[in-house]
Amino acid sequence: MSLGHACVDVYQGAVAALVPYFVAERAYTYAAASGVVLAASLLSSVVQPLFGALTDRRELPWLLPLAALAGGAGVALCGLGGSYALTLAAVALSGVGVAAYHPEAARVARLAAGGSHTAMGWFSLGGNMGFALAPLLVWAVVAGGGLGASPLLAVPALVGAALCTAAVRAVGPRAGQAAGARVGCGRDDWPSFLRL
Repeated sequence: MSLGHACVDVYQGAVAALVPYFVAERAYTYAAASGVVLAASLLSSVVQPLFGALTDRRELPWLLPLAALAGGAGVALCGLGGSYALTLAAVALSGVGVAAYHPEAARVARLAAGGSHTAMGWFSLGGNMGFALAPLLVWAVVAGGGLGASPLLAVPALVGAALCTAAVRAVGPRAGQAAGARVGCGRDDWPSFLRL
């Protein structure tokens, strides 16, 4: 799960790392380049609680590989079109993929960890490492091939989807037990959440 987390969170850092290339190759203004980062991070932040609410109600293990692929597809596609609107749509897709991944991944990681805080620390470290390595990955791919090489940035998503699928299969039989324990542990306080 830790390596899968790294493969997904690389896309959180990749969008910001692509900004200098958008400015250089597409002559984006700083405001336009900031809009690209905003599209990825704001949308991801807004929809992640919605995915959390969904995974509180039911297990969605199939969401892990799908979310990894969506995160990678968005970043891979953002370098292909010259249109600003298509770039925003691509990074928004990536942001939604990253947001969809985290709530279900945390549930599966807790199951795989068997209550170990150390194992959960490794899971968290994986995400941080992916985020930190994103600029190096972007540089390695885009510095030589330009934004047109961005489809190569999908490779971590493919690896992450495979790792997440393997983790879900390994944890599978225990998943139902955790879901039963989770039902009825409280109610959502949407008015307080919206004020926050």
